[in-house]
Amino acid sequence: VQLQASGGGVVQLGGSLRLSCAGSGRTFMSSTVGWFRQTPGKEREFVARISWNGALKYYADSVKGRSIISKNNSNYTVFLQMDSLRPEDTAIYCCAADPSRGWTYPNYKSWGQGTQVTVSS
Repeated sequence: VQLQASGGGVVQLGGSLRLSCAGSGRTFMSSTVGWFRQTPGKEREFVARISWNGALKYYADSVKGRSIISKNNSNYTVFLQMDSLRPEDTAIYCCAADPSRGWTYPNYKSWGQGTQVTVSS
């Protein structure tokens, strides 16, 4: 599965962005998809994930209540709507897919290039 993240940009404190993760191939339809973010000097941080059919969603505490993840299998895309953005949300965001539908401990085998999110105060 090839993945491509997009939708990042520069936004002011309290603003919103919708990130997209476009997947290739039907395998994407049966994949658990996760979003991660990373800033220089820090470890990669889990943000959110969604099950292959969109029925299950899980969020990191840092974004819970401010973000919604969704999946559109008809066009092989996963979205991450992020609201009430804060400077600490500034990072490169990337998506990953586990084609084996793993949920509790997904085995992400495909990673896309990231998209930069910058929140200015």
